[in-house]
Amino acid sequence: MRQVQKHIPIAKVIWLLIITAFITILTSSLTLAATVAKQQNGKTRQVVAAGYFHSLSVKSDGTVRAWGANANGQLGDGSNISSSIPVQVSGLTDVAAISAGGNHSIAVKSNGTVWAWGRNNNGQLGDETTTDRNTPVQVSGLTNVIAVAAGYSHSLALKADGTVWAWGANSYGQLGNGTTTGSAAPVEITGLGNISGVAAGDYHSLAIESNGTVWAWGRNFHAQLGDGTTTDRHIPVIVPTITNIVGISGGEGHTIAVKSDGTVWTWGWNYNGQLGDGTYDDRSTPQQISGFTGVKVVNAGARHSMVIKSDGMVWTWGRNIYGQLGLGTNLDEVSPTNILLISSASDISGGGNHSLILRQDGTLWSSGRNTIAQLGDGTTTNRNTPVQVLGSPADAAGRTILAAGNGHSIAIKDDGTLWSWGYNYYGQLGDGTTEHKYNPVQVTGLTGMSAGAGGNSHSIGLKSDGTVWAWGRNFSGQLGDGTNTDSHTPVQVSGLTGVIAVASGARHSLALKADGTVWTWGENDRGQLGDDSTTKRNSPVQVSGLSDVVAISAGAYHSLALKCDGTVWAWGDNDYGQLGDGTTTDRYV
Repeated sequence: MRQVQKHIPIAKVIWLLIITAFITILTSSLTLAATVAKQQNGKTRQVVAAGYFHSLSVKSDGTVRAWGANANGQLGDGSNISSSIPVQVSGLTDVAAISAGGNHSIAVKSNGTVWAWGRNNNGQLGDETTTDRNTPVQVSGLTNVIAVAAGYSHSLALKADGTVWAWGANSYGQLGNGTTTGSAAPVEITGLGNISGVAAGDYHSLAIESNGTVWAWGRNFHAQLGDGTTTDRHIPVIVPTITNIVGISGGEGHTIAVKSDGTVWTWGWNYNGQLGDGTYDDRSTPQQISGFTGVKVVNAGARHSMVIKSDGMVWTWGRNIYGQLGLGTNLDEVSPTNILLISSASDISGGGNHSLILRQDGTLWSSGRNTIAQLGDGTTTNRNTPVQVLGSPADAAGRTILAAGNGHSIAIKDDGTLWSWGYNYYGQLGDGTTEHKYNPVQVTGLTGMSAGAGGNSHSIGLKSDGTVWAWGRNFSGQLGDGTNTDSHTPVQVSGLTGVIAVASGARHSLALKADGTVWTWGENDRGQLGDDSTTKRNSPVQVSGLSDVVAISAGAYHSLALKCDGTVWAWGDNDYGQLGDGTTTDRYV
């Protein structure tokens, strides 16, 4: 989950940035609703995907997380139970790209094989059956694939040789094979070559040729093919008047594309202003969004559009009844509008009525409709401003994530190892010594790490399996292992599983479990453990009367929690009014 930064007091962050300025840290859509075809280092790569009622993300370790509706097995976890928090797709590793359709999901592995799961009534899983699958199955006969795209009930794959293959529903000709007969196994689309990107709308398909030419086929009722007609096309046709296209995406009835010069072009249905041209008029050929430049990534939801500009800012427009534009309102927008709350975005995906945004720090954010938990924030509450997806992988961007103690620092690398440096008198660096370190050393015996935090003289780490580990000073029980014995190497915190976030105060620690409960241990002289006492604890206790929590943080001697309803709760030391309740009275609950 790599969400270390959200648990660190801002003063500590500033201090950390100052003292570590000399350190160089090496850092290496989608469906219909909307699959983005965009070039990154010469490859098409999708790392977040929004379907109609479910969502997907790829972690840097090649595993996939899914959340939301699961009636057809589209979460791929072996069940048909919906989930309001991300769950791991079973048995799937080494994934390079993903896409989410109406009720199915597909992934391409780095070895070029394609895997699919979820609804299969039209053969959209490509395994030559029409049987739903709640775990991934391999798509028949496909190798050397570099990109995939999922429409509402059809799928596309782009092979390294530039050929395109399609399978699933074909009632509008979206398979591009000259018929309207569906196929439960991949068929090659003839007449296409040198293709560098593919995308799928609900019932239409798109491809970018390496020279920037766009091809389209399938449903055209709303002119989403851009050929100047509303005639369905059963074989690919060239979209006229546009060239030098580097990215494209299809929605329910509209298409959005970006040119190499950063301009954006749209066509098709415009009932909700999803074309972004300031009108509600449909367009049967591509039209430029006037005065809007500097765009590097485009994505179409069902009836809304999203882009990332070169400065990392996200702009949205179109349908907004559920808040999917992330602008804090529920009003449609007919022109591009900036989401001011989000910066440094690296990927986006629009679903049926929700949106996903991946930031460069690896955190994943969502907004819009949430009736089947597709936002992944642990609730079913619609959001018109972005909320962070629980357990969102801060390693998705392949970066090192930092945390700061009082005199030491912690870093998690994208390979899941933990590193530390600085003051080490109590063994808080976790390398088995008490020697101060001026350069990072690896914390002993810990791999698969997803989060970390540092106290005055102790450290804690969260593994991706939901267990918590601690090391350093333990005078107040802050290591949570049932003792008061210091440890120079990590020890497991007693009895804690299913943890998705951790935080550390001066001499106390907190953990947030996936069920929304908060657990604390360590020093408690100011009530910072929240268990209605001032008794220190050397193993975790549950914070009294607190549930539905989605984020935690710790000051030196006080603690904070954010609930899914947007309210903030605080307890512990209040000498300076840090609990925000209008008093300076300490609170034990």
